[in-house]
Amino acid sequence: MPVATVKSLVPGAKTAGKEIPSTDTSLRRTCSWNALQGYDYRWLDVSFEITGSDDAAKKEYQQRVAEKSGGGEVPGVGDAGYSVVNLTTESKQETREGVVLVRASNALVVVTYNGSDFESKKAPSTDEINKGAIKAAKSAVAALGSGTSG
Repeated sequence: MPVATVKSLVPGAKTAGKEIPSTDTSLRRTCSWNALQGYDYRWLDVSFEITGSDDAAKKEYQQRVAEKSGGGEVPGVGDAGYSVVNLTTESKQETREGVVLVRASNALVVVTYNGSDFESKKAPSTDEINKGAIKAAKSAVAALGSGTSG
């Protein structure tokens, strides 16, 4: 993930990212970044999953999109893209989370981006979270094409 993307979406995070251990690193890689700057918290998680074929990736993508309702297509990213944003409230603290699913050939890229403001107890706008998740997804797909991740 490009340093500039991480810095813009997760201010204050260590740009190297934290790789999440996987049972099979040849098939699945996940990196995450999170930081609290002042009262603003942001968390970004990017997962790459490589399937055996384009058809397997298509099936997996369609199944995951079917599980997530209320979203919409994201044009111009990979072979297919889908985005959904949800708001949750726990103990009066709002958190808004965006998930972007992308299929690029036989790979699936899953981006999760969320945020909270611990002072106002409000969440960032739907637009901010959605645009941030899509920006991260585009960077992740570009990184996939160049053979870099994490």
